[in-house]
Amino acid sequence: MRPSLSVNAAPSNTFGEFKQLFYRELTLHGRYEQVTILILGRQTCGNWDGAAGYEWLVTNGLGGYACGTVALANTRRYHAFLTASLAPPVQRTLMVAKIDVSVEYLGQKYDLGANEFAGGAISPQGFVHLESFSVEVGVPTWRYAIADALLQQQIFMAPGANTSYLRLAVIRGTAPLRIGLKPYVTYRDHHGPARGAQAFRTQSGSRHCGIEAFAGARPYRLQISQGEFTAAPEWYLNFWHRAEVERGLDASEDLFFPGVFNAELAAGVALNFIASAEPSSPAEGSEVLKALNARSEALSAALPKGTPTWVQGLAGASDQFIVRRDGAGTAAASIIAGYPWFADWGRDTMISLPGLATALGRYDIAANTLRTYASFVDQGMLPNRFPDSGAAPEYNTVDATLWMFHALEDYHKHKRDPKLLADLFPTLVSIIHAHAKGTRYGIHVDAKDGLLHSGEAGTQLTWMDAKSADTVFTPRVGKAVEINALWLNALNFMVRLAERLRNLPEKRFCQGLLDRASLSFARFWNEERACLYDVIDVDGGTSHDASIRPNQILAIALPYCPLPTEQMRAVIKTCGRDLLTSYGLRSLSPADPKYIGVYAGDPWHRDAAYHMGTVWSWLLGPFARAHFRVYEDARLAQSLLEPMAQHVDSACIGSISEIFDGDAPHTARGCFAQAWSVAEILRSWLYLERLISTGARTIE
Repeated sequence: MRPSLSVNAAPSNTFGEFKQLFYRELTLHGRYEQVTILILGRQTCGNWDGAAGYEWLVTNGLGGYACGTVALANTRRYHAFLTASLAPPVQRTLMVAKIDVSVEYLGQKYDLGANEFAGGAISPQGFVHLESFSVEVGVPTWRYAIADALLQQQIFMAPGANTSYLRLAVIRGTAPLRIGLKPYVTYRDHHGPARGAQAFRTQSGSRHCGIEAFAGARPYRLQISQGEFTAAPEWYLNFWHRAEVERGLDASEDLFFPGVFNAELAAGVALNFIASAEPSSPAEGSEVLKALNARSEALSAALPKGTPTWVQGLAGASDQFIVRRDGAGTAAASIIAGYPWFADWGRDTMISLPGLATALGRYDIAANTLRTYASFVDQGMLPNRFPDSGAAPEYNTVDATLWMFHALEDYHKHKRDPKLLADLFPTLVSIIHAHAKGTRYGIHVDAKDGLLHSGEAGTQLTWMDAKSADTVFTPRVGKAVEINALWLNALNFMVRLAERLRNLPEKRFCQGLLDRASLSFARFWNEERACLYDVIDVDGGTSHDASIRPNQILAIALPYCPLPTEQMRAVIKTCGRDLLTSYGLRSLSPADPKYIGVYAGDPWHRDAAYHMGTVWSWLLGPFARAHFRVYEDARLAQSLLEPMAQHVDSACIGSISEIFDGDAPHTARGCFAQAWSVAEILRSWLYLERLISTGARTIE
């Protein structure tokens, strides 16, 4: 049970490791109000292991982002104050690695930043002054106790612009504070560290410094709202990224220091440091905060009354993944699969769309995303991913296209939009016919049983897609269970859609495919293990893969399922026994000799473990919905999601990690903020909550 606090309670004088009520200054409104937020107090913030172990993230809706640790030390090569997206949402370029803040107050100097260098030295150690860290309206907020003064720092980005803000405000103090801001900059692809001094060119004024890394590089500008800039160009070497050591990658980086920004700050006045790669002047920090607050209020308004704080936080986090895609129309939208290293992927986008957009009533985003991806359909297939370099999209996926039918069906249940259905219908028809006839990578309907075959040697087409060089760790060539479940659901939706649009030939065509495939789906039943085979007719032969994997749960969670109830219930029991953990479903049963319980090591070893027991948090959502389907107890199903209430407060504050170790204690791994993880937990909680509130058996 999470602590419940009255909104009329007096402010607490101590900061604990849980939700508390306290007064904060809302500079955007110019007044004080009470809010309930997560606070990390001194027990966590005041020591290196604690402060460096939590992460934060803000984004700009273009694919750009800022992220880091509570300690403000960069422990990953991706941690940055400004990573700009130069061809939204890709070509992400890290420009400003960090800003170190120092303060002079009552004759003493306090360094508030933190850095780790090769060899293990940590200097400075500003986290010892950190009284609390919180995320307020999606904005990371630090409060530093400096003698009798309290200094608040916030970091955020302007929506729709490659612009980051660091905002300082004196909450209390008996004298002005002398502020020093030291930026460390670079210019590199966000995936790789920069080594060695380069001939950066700078142009400075009284309150700004312009930087051009090399001829042809996107220039960017550092500026301060008050005070002065003093140039003092110097290179700092061997910043250390400890998280990259664990990943078996280069962990060292060199950064350029152009000079220091100084200002005097008194209570009641906010100071804004801005880094921008935009050609136009940046918006005022207070205006950006107002916009962020308004967006947060709009998201909260879409939630049921009494929604718990952790779910409200996920609704806010949903915004971090929705981006604009340039070159695909003025309203083109997409979804970043995960931060910090993924771009927008077709599969992840379609799985995430119901939770990130439709469930929250953001129908314009859902419709625009569906239209955007429909424009990329080629040979009946959606792209798997858009490379971060901006190269041509890659189509090595069988399920991304089928998930689009599910995303559209879910949208149609919530929002009647006959124009969208009519506009997309020709594309959907072309997809069905391409799959029936056969398309890339051996994807075709088997004439013998009507099921969908996919895959060729050396390919990885399903979401279990780990590959290193020529090694495909989970090839799954044949008839995969979730692929055929998605195929059945696509056909079922097309039958109803064709009828609605009075296209009887297409209705008959899809109905024929559906009837035959539905009868043949019984072939997936594994009587011996009382569950579903993961793949049948492996490699085009007659053998079946009996590995206990979570893909079978999708057959129960999707709307159309031809299995009898007793078989659906057996699948839930088997998955619950062998795969379910607090944070998701294992990708392989621990009883399997191929099981790997810890996701760690260099890239090859991590890829090898990716789908061999690693827990995937997004699967917890389908499991909860499938559980409700067979047991019809919405509260019981919803309780399966509750452990995420603790996780959202423990890794990247307010978000959900991509994966976890299969073995206890199920340490969070992978991307620290994953779109489909947030989407499926949020979507499933809202779905079950609405069932509870209405007493209905299902929601149409």
